[in-house]
Amino acid sequence: MDLTEGTIEEKNSRAKKMMLWFGIVSLIMSFMGWTSAFIVSSSREDWLKDFQLPNAFIISTVFIVISSITFVLAKRALKSNNRQMTTIWLMATLILGIAFIYNQFLGFQEIIDLGYNFTGPTSNVTMSYIYLIAMVHILHVIAGMICLLVVIYNHFKQKYNATNMLGFELAATFWHFIDVLWIYLFLFLYFVR
Repeated sequence: MDLTEGTIEEKNSRAKKMMLWFGIVSLIMSFMGWTSAFIVSSSREDWLKDFQLPNAFIISTVFIVISSITFVLAKRALKSNNRQMTTIWLMATLILGIAFIYNQFLGFQEIIDLGYNFTGPTSNVTMSYIYLIAMVHILHVIAGMICLLVVIYNHFKQKYNATNMLGFELAATFWHFIDVLWIYLFLFLYFVR
């Protein structure tokens, strides 16, 4: 298919989707760089080999996975023109996103309770990497929640329907990306020492 073909609306839609994917690819490259630096740094003498990820990180992983499911259910409800269920699933996604962030901060508190801060004399390079990777991901979840709030606002304004859901789809794609990204990061931090 020629990307220059179609109506202005179709071209606009393709352009917005392409821009989102360019952004996602750049984020993937950034996180790959940080995880690569984590691996390289693991040869340091002061590297912690026996650390355990906080239990709150496991709980937050469950919340973000379920939030992707609720976003899928919201999209299905929208496609079937069930506005009430779309609202319920969107709100559930938002609440699960908040629960994810809350549990991430509980995880940081668990790390601090073990005696490791992000910087300073009680910091450790291993834990600093974990803080950095998790905090940057949290910033992206917050960006995803802002997108979700825009979707919820537009949903209440009845902007979306079964045939007009571009903004909804873009937000859903980004949300699923940050979900998959966290699963990768969690498994990476869990298994790579």
